[in-house]
Amino acid sequence: MRKFFPDYLLITLKGIAMGAADVVPGVSGGTIAFISGIYQELIDSINKINFSVLKNVKKNGLKATWASINGNFLFALILGIGISILTFSKVITHLLDTQPILVWSFFFGLVIASIAFIWKEITKWSLKTYITLIIGILISYYITIAKPVESPDSFPYLFLSGFLAIIAMILPGVSGAFILLLMGSYEVVIGTINQFREGLATMNFDIIGHAMIKLMTFGLGAILGLKLFSKILTWMFNHHKNTTLTVLIGFMIGSLNKIWPWKKILETRVNSHGEIVPFLEKSILPQHFEGNPQILTAIIMSVFGFVLIFGLEKIANRLGKN
Repeated sequence: MRKFFPDYLLITLKGIAMGAADVVPGVSGGTIAFISGIYQELIDSINKINFSVLKNVKKNGLKATWASINGNFLFALILGIGISILTFSKVITHLLDTQPILVWSFFFGLVIASIAFIWKEITKWSLKTYITLIIGILISYYITIAKPVESPDSFPYLFLSGFLAIIAMILPGVSGAFILLLMGSYEVVIGTINQFREGLATMNFDIIGHAMIKLMTFGLGAILGLKLFSKILTWMFNHHKNTTLTVLIGFMIGSLNKIWPWKKILETRVNSHGEIVPFLEKSILPQHFEGNPQILTAIIMSVFGFVLIFGLEKIANRLGKN
């Protein structure tokens, strides 16, 4: 039985770590939950929330229903995730605007390290796992070069983005921000979070309302995805772990094209704020980049991102032994 303040404060701190991870493409909030020892409790708590539980609120009372879904744990965790996302989103947006090559190089190193991290978890290779690896690579690479059907800031696309990105909260190894990057929705979601925070700071209810509608659309997709896939993905991870992991690795390898730091803009679009932003880009070699390619600094940032993942792993292993 947890003591309210110290134990749930620790849960909130773990939520903050998960939120920070989900803002950064390549780092999985699910992985943070896994290595911090709350992954199984998170999955179990999610699976306890269903319509039968909600229908029995009148019969069992709000307090008993809240306890049955482990409400204190979920509230403390979600509080930490929310605090972290609101804090780190502004920093990431600023860096993407001012130092895009260095940021994407850092993300590239994170993803390479995540691939290596998950690769170590595969206990047996077979024809089946090699096939699923190749399938994952091909599907993911195709997504990175495909022209988006809809604008990333349209409501149907935001709903779909939330629906797919929530996988990061369920299965270690996949970042929600990473999924958003693949879909071209990352900067839209981060920008909307920043608008919401700025609207609160200035008490501009027009901005707050517009941002809330977009975030609620994204959130509804996430909630639906969470309920539909939590049990399926947990079962896959428990019964077909190697196959599931190879699909994830393939997905991450193929997606490296998306976060390659040096791009050539092929097409642009006008976003909801009237700004001209890239719509379709092509990965190019640094020497073909228009402007300063910052090759040496980019390499340093990639190495830093790579080392960071394994540093986090070692810290988690030490904490687990204590």
